[in-house]
Amino acid sequence: MPEGIKHLVSCHCVLPQFRRMPDPIFHKFVVFSVVDDDDKIISKTVKCNNCGVIHRIIDFCKSEFVYNVEDTRSVMTKEDIAIMIPEKLTNILESYDVDIPTWEQAQFIIDNKQWNSHIILTSDFIDGRTEGKLLRILGEKLYKIEPFFRTEFIEPETEK
Repeated sequence: MPEGIKHLVSCHCVLPQFRRMPDPIFHKFVVFSVVDDDDKIISKTVKCNNCGVIHRIIDFCKSEFVYNVEDTRSVMTKEDIAIMIPEKLTNILESYDVDIPTWEQAQFIIDNKQWNSHIILTSDFIDGRTEGKLLRILGEKLYKIEPFFRTEFIEPETEK
């Protein structure tokens, strides 16, 4: 059975707050990918959420730029996904204004009947722990929103 995973890919764009740095940090954005039975990422195209450049996902955390403008029509949108999932789920995802990878993850769970799976709706880092809300998908039309928290272990800095 295929599996789904969120991972980061890097673009060549730079967020405004990093532009004036001597060595600017390239923007990274989250994508959702499907992993086949041979543990390989199924290739697809995505759009950078900062600059709009189209990337072809080729492996975990790896993409290549697509320079052909016509390829942008193959990028999935939330409107595309909304017609393929139950209306109640669409309403929940819209109310939390989740990103495209989260829409894709929800569709993947529904399509593959991976009941009792969850997706993160909100996440905040407060006082050394991450907390937020998750949506547990119990069945095709059965959902539960639950709070979550986890303590983050940050390694102490060593003296130089």
